[in-house]
Amino acid sequence: MTQILNTIGRGVEEILLKEDLLRKLERGQPLRVKAGFDPTAPDLHLGHTVLINKMRQFQDLGHEVLFLIGDFTGMIGDPTGKNVTRAPLSKEEVAENAKTYREQIFKILDPDKTQVMFNSDWMAQMDAAALIQLAAKHTVARMLERDDFQKRYSGGRPIAIHEFLYPLIQGYDSVAMRADVELGGTDQKFNLLVGRDLQKVYGQEPQVVLTMPILEGLDGVQKMSKSLDNYIGINEAPNEMFGKIMSISDDLMWRYFELLSFKPLDEINTYKQQIEAGTNPRDIKFELGIEIVARFHDQAAAVAAKNEFIARFQKGAMPEDIEQVTVQSTDGVIPIGHLLKQAGLVASTSDAFRMVKQGAVKIDGERIEDKSMQIAAGTEHVYQVGKRRFAKVIVK
Repeated sequence: MTQILNTIGRGVEEILLKEDLLRKLERGQPLRVKAGFDPTAPDLHLGHTVLINKMRQFQDLGHEVLFLIGDFTGMIGDPTGKNVTRAPLSKEEVAENAKTYREQIFKILDPDKTQVMFNSDWMAQMDAAALIQLAAKHTVARMLERDDFQKRYSGGRPIAIHEFLYPLIQGYDSVAMRADVELGGTDQKFNLLVGRDLQKVYGQEPQVVLTMPILEGLDGVQKMSKSLDNYIGINEAPNEMFGKIMSISDDLMWRYFELLSFKPLDEINTYKQQIEAGTNPRDIKFELGIEIVARFHDQAAAVAAKNEFIARFQKGAMPEDIEQVTVQSTDGVIPIGHLLKQAGLVASTSDAFRMVKQGAVKIDGERIEDKSMQIAAGTEHVYQVGKRRFAKVIVK
């Protein structure tokens, strides 16, 4: 039992309550393990897979995974971490995104041990009277204990009534699914505990709550997010995925090993000892990159991505499939910052200047240092920003 608890507890922030989990496990019956995802965007990234990886661990221990697609709650909009009311998605947007989720999750989960469920199956059947009865089982005072609601209320920012429904419905999902365990990010703790409360009200044994850390993005600071452009998408090409993994810092690498790797902890500790003994951290990061890429593609693609990375960045080679871009000059020249922005290699001219200052910009493989450089019309060169962004730029 100790080994099982260690497997379940790996990378977990908090277990509420551990004694409840132990009691459920000791019965020797498969547990119903729930995790919900609102389909607010079409693609999943590695940050999402922290929960999905934990679900796979439960499957490997013989338990039943309930993968809930929140097609109903997605139309409300999760207020977690928001200081303004979140714009709800349309039914059509939710349905399209949900379709892609089903295609992506089985890159990790065992389809034979997974139930994919939709909370519209029970919420769409709930009439107004039943919804009022559900709302009567929670108080406004308890809702305002939630940190983001409390901040908005004390700051005089509006809270729409429908936002109070979100944690109630997420909690009721646990009742409808008869969940034994629910997984969620640390930011979801309030919602997860509502599920425990409602199960008690409806005469069910309360679920155990496992909160998982929020995975930092490539910058190592903010959480992984597509909107922050610090993410690794699980549908990305092998070379792109491997290159992004190699770009993380040596310190952040261990966080990714802890939350994303399926390697035994003893093996990861051995890697740490090897680095202390003088091994280049890059070589250990190769192991992480190969494991992650192989999970979402295959072993051959992972090895090829590693070899391509070595050829491109350690031997100075450029990729073969560089995109060709045409930019427009003014009076026969274009400033380097504007060129890089027009070519899509940076987000803004200020970003371009910063990258030049850092020595991260090359023209035909030669580093440039002059941020006031002007590029003449009629030229064609390969521009590189950082380790992974290339474009063959024609100036008109």
